[in-house]
Amino acid sequence: MKTDYDIIIIGGGAAGLTAAQYACRANLKALVIEGKAHGGQAILIDSLENYPGYADPVSGYEYAENMRKQAIAFGAEIVYENVESLSKTDSVFTIKTADKTYTSLTVVLATGAEHRKMGIPGEEEFYGKGVSYCATCDGPFFRNKHIVVVGGGDAACDEAMFLSRLTETITMVHRRDELRAQKALAERTMKNPHIKIEWDTIIEEVKGSSHVTGVVLKNKNTGEVKELACDAVFFFVGMVPITDLVPDANKDSIGYIITNEEMETSIPGLYAAGDVRAKSFRQVITASADGAIAAHSAAGYIDKLNG
Repeated sequence: MKTDYDIIIIGGGAAGLTAAQYACRANLKALVIEGKAHGGQAILIDSLENYPGYADPVSGYEYAENMRKQAIAFGAEIVYENVESLSKTDSVFTIKTADKTYTSLTVVLATGAEHRKMGIPGEEEFYGKGVSYCATCDGPFFRNKHIVVVGGGDAACDEAMFLSRLTETITMVHRRDELRAQKALAERTMKNPHIKIEWDTIIEEVKGSSHVTGVVLKNKNTGEVKELACDAVFFFVGMVPITDLVPDANKDSIGYIITNEEMETSIPGLYAAGDVRAKSFRQVITASADGAIAAHSAAGYIDKLNG
């Protein structure tokens, strides 16, 4: 059967670009469709220090750019468009963007996840006026200011550590009595002299006028409510998978796409890789591994289609 491509990869992050590389190595005609910038969440990393093969830390931008160059060198095509729909008829997938229609035998969904919003008063109102979800993007605007970081996982600790190089006053707000981040990262965060942690505490409101001037905090154990003056609030309270294109694929209770170890979804020929997939550990390296497996599985699927 004739299609434009053997495999189309939606998303140009670590999972998507790795899938493209491995697809080309399997002699598949591959297209990557990315709606924003290649690299995905990795491009926001200030210092990628735990990726095998990099003895010295590398910036997320440099890492992403190297992956893009590598995928292209192997023969992948990359276009920057927003995918509006994905459908399947018989054994052919049809992908539509605003201006074009593409067909393929297989699809790898590597759309990743986006930052979860808390939905508290002031969060939406002051977005871009002191409320942010990206420390490397917006941190420099608040050099030597008081910054509040909300969250206690890897992302919150990573971003707090980055921000601590820009200011001496950071307050982390965490709803539990211990950080959820990996142990080494959590220990470094707690030892940082510029970071103070408000344990067992939730943020109830972001206050301000033309920009953020403070937050309202509530201690879960004592019920104490207090207002803390600050200049910016950075939220890192989890991610929401981007799965709008595949409403019929099986998902877990949170919304992540369920796959087997071969990255196969409940829809034959459709694979999921990276942060969009249901799994216990989300890192750049696990996203890359997912992408490689997805491309390998897609190649096997195409072989079966072709008899």
